[in-house]
Amino acid sequence: MLTNGYSTSNKMPEITDKASLKTPAKPISTKVVSSTPGRLRLRVAHSHRQPEKMQHIADVLSANSHINKVKTNVSHGSIVINHDGEDGSLENVLATLKDLGIIFADVTEGNTEAAAGVSSAVVDLNQRVKQSTHGAIDLRFLFPLGLAGLSLRQLLNKGLQIETIPWYVLAWYAFDSFIKLHVNSQKQSTNE
Repeated sequence: MLTNGYSTSNKMPEITDKASLKTPAKPISTKVVSSTPGRLRLRVAHSHRQPEKMQHIADVLSANSHINKVKTNVSHGSIVINHDGEDGSLENVLATLKDLGIIFADVTEGNTEAAAGVSSAVVDLNQRVKQSTHGAIDLRFLFPLGLAGLSLRQLLNKGLQIETIPWYVLAWYAFDSFIKLHVNSQKQSTNE
């Protein structure tokens, strides 16, 4: 089914081994490259770009009734999922991906497994904080706020003395991290 690194799955595959649908032992790091109504494109981390793994993902996704077509490109690590675009179909597709052990994180090259694990844990924690506050607060706000609180505490307890960690260093870190963590969100809002 693979030709020149491309694969298209249009028919319902026969699932003979139900154990193959269980979550793999090692999570598969992916990044959502594009999400439009009825279409989702993912980039798979280099360590998971084997034809067998990507074909398995395509086969399981094709078994989902909300998915019309799945196309993979092993050399680029791309998975394009065309779904019906109706209410709840994207959530259904994402739930299927999560059941496969796919985690959504930045899949930049050169990350070790430990770095990818920490990164995916932080991304997951950020999503949980965002969900629990109904999108009002995320870690990009809480982290600088915590540093600002530490700098204020240091200022009130020690005054303007220059010690091991002076208040102004913590205040700078709070400001700097806030700016750096919100650069991407400002670019995204201007693009929309």
